[in-house]
Amino acid sequence: MGILDKFNLEGKVALVTGSKRGLGKAMALGLAEAGADIIGVSVSMEESGSELEKEVTALGRKCKCYRCDFGDRKATYDFIKKVKAEFPVVDILVSNAGTIERKPAVDHTDEMWDKVIEVNLSSHFVMAREFGKEMVARGSGKIVMTASLMSFQGGITIPGYAASKGGIASLVKALANEWASKGVNVNAIAPGYLATDLAAALRNDPVRNPSIIARIPAGNWGQPEDLKGTVVFLCSEAASYVHGIVLSVDGGWMGR
Repeated sequence: MGILDKFNLEGKVALVTGSKRGLGKAMALGLAEAGADIIGVSVSMEESGSELEKEVTALGRKCKCYRCDFGDRKATYDFIKKVKAEFPVVDILVSNAGTIERKPAVDHTDEMWDKVIEVNLSSHFVMAREFGKEMVARGSGKIVMTASLMSFQGGITIPGYAASKGGIASLVKALANEWASKGVNVNAIAPGYLATDLAAALRNDPVRNPSIIARIPAGNWGQPEDLKGTVVFLCSEAASYVHGIVLSVDGGWMGR
């Protein structure tokens, strides 16, 4: 097998959460471009006729979309049950669903904390455990979670988000320690400042936006499409010996 063949995902089924738009959609399309069929899901995803479905099928791949609120534990389990009934094998899980609440710690309510931790951390563990157990039984599988620069830093006025992303960084290491010997790769991508809906408040901030750009060695915000190559790599045979890493895609931010 040549090196480029190792990036080929034909015959694989990839489940990508939070894939209606932004990072999740870009990663789903990247996987489809590499040959994978896609299962897309988001809290507001159209179950038929979504933009994701149209773009994936235009690439010649299959796409099935679902709607699920990952802030609702019962809904998460119901979704898992439905997917398993329709897709006996899920080869790739890209656990990307996320949310954010911006409030200083003294005003960060229990409800804000619980919502962010459930969506950004607890649901990722539940999804990884429920699909990962079958990957372990088969002896193969790829799991990629979306971490963040806040996996390494604390941020400002986002205590729940920072805690959840720090948890993701540790979770992929914990799962990799157990599953690497079973043929299952578990890793994370830490996006830098990319132009997404979650980052709209920062991009529109006349003070923070210029300061962020000034600190990025590349000198600009990234785009969701910048994650395509990274997720394809981590979900491919080219990354068969890569376990438990948090790979930053950040324009050089973490090296500054």
